[in-house]
Amino acid sequence: MRPRTSSWRSSSTKRSAISSAMISHARVREPSRSAMMPGHETTMREGLKLGDAVLLYSPDRKTYLISLTEGGRLGTHAGEVRHADILGKYYGEIVRSSTGQPFVVLEPTLEDRMMKVRRLTQIIYPKDAGVILIKTGVRSGMRVIECGVGSGAATLCLATAVAPTGKVYAYDREARFLEVARENVERAGLAHLVEFKVRDVAEGFEEEEVDVVLLDLPSPWEGVPAARRALRGGGRLASISPTFNQVERMVATLEAEGFVMIETVEVLLRHLLVRSGKTRPFERMVGHTGFLTFARRALQPIEAPPEEASEIEPPS
Repeated sequence: MRPRTSSWRSSSTKRSAISSAMISHARVREPSRSAMMPGHETTMREGLKLGDAVLLYSPDRKTYLISLTEGGRLGTHAGEVRHADILGKYYGEIVRSSTGQPFVVLEPTLEDRMMKVRRLTQIIYPKDAGVILIKTGVRSGMRVIECGVGSGAATLCLATAVAPTGKVYAYDREARFLEVARENVERAGLAHLVEFKVRDVAEGFEEEEVDVVLLDLPSPWEGVPAARRALRGGGRLASISPTFNQVERMVATLEAEGFVMIETVEVLLRHLLVRSGKTRPFERMVGHTGFLTFARRALQPIEAPPEEASEIEPPS
């Protein structure tokens, strides 16, 4: 878990791709059964019901994530939206606020849930989480340790990836952070896939032969020995750090502990303002959020080549 800093948010000045007039005149049809998403047959056939998650999207690109409740009301920048007015509707339909403002009723994605978790700490952003999943190969049925859970945004990502038969073991030394993370995971309906544990990394992990370890700590190198003991042979480790000094110390520790295929990357994300004949990047972008370091556990030591790191290409 890294201390919370200023987080990236979508610019409220972005030009809307859907005008209010377009929303007002949108024609909505009930989706065919063949188009229904697996696991959503009942919701899609009967319409939205109590407990369902909904993302409300307004013409000015503001979004609100809610779970439908009896008598629930959502206060927005454009009036109040009653949950009762959403019940029975289908994703893609329109609901109006008390002032007549239209909102599109959408199904939340994993990115929506990650960006809208309740936060006490900085989070791992979707752009970084996606690379972590690909680089570590997290998939259904795997056992994953996450140390430095913070607010649980990455926990949502990991739990979704290991479902339905895997498990995420979520460690943090701060009970108050774990409580917030637990609330966020429960709200996403993923609590059965996660075990929360209040424990300092210096005490080690309780699990053995896990597939992946993710370290999001101020001093991630302190967790490397525990990660090595917990990982199976060939198991993958990932960590995120905001500075070069942290990365250098982390890589040195990984080398000393016998890890291989060590590499560090940075992920940058830039949005485009698309307009006919004058498309350009937005002035703001999702720049530096952290350096991602990856490694794999070798069961026997391997001699390092004498070349300088600058002369060695990344693993391929």
